[in-house]
Amino acid sequence: MVCDGLGRPLTFFLSPGQMSDAKGALALLNALPPAKALLADKGYDADWFREALEDKGIAVCIPARRGRKNPASHDRKLYKQRHRIENLFARLKDWRRIATRYDRCGELFLSAICIAATVMFWL
Repeated sequence: MVCDGLGRPLTFFLSPGQMSDAKGALALLNALPPAKALLADKGYDADWFREALEDKGIAVCIPARRGRKNPASHDRKLYKQRHRIENLFARLKDWRRIATRYDRCGELFLSAICIAATVMFWL
């Protein structure tokens, strides 16, 4: 899920549960809005993802994974703003249908997320 600086959802991609976060981000790479920086957790730490973001002119603020041989640095002060992303997911899980995954069909679950995200964006 991609959100703006205020924690409002902008775009998202529903991936299978066993897919890594970085591979899921590949689907959203072309849909990223113009931004100064991208904040993400360690699951998105991949050299190809960092390079793709830098090619788009987006600064990368992703902490390095623990076992990385050449750890990349990140701005710790900027990374503290990532709580807005976590708050977005917390607000999304306020919708009981989404939190408990009532819909087993991917399209229905994604449509429930779309409705919740639309309401969250405008409130």
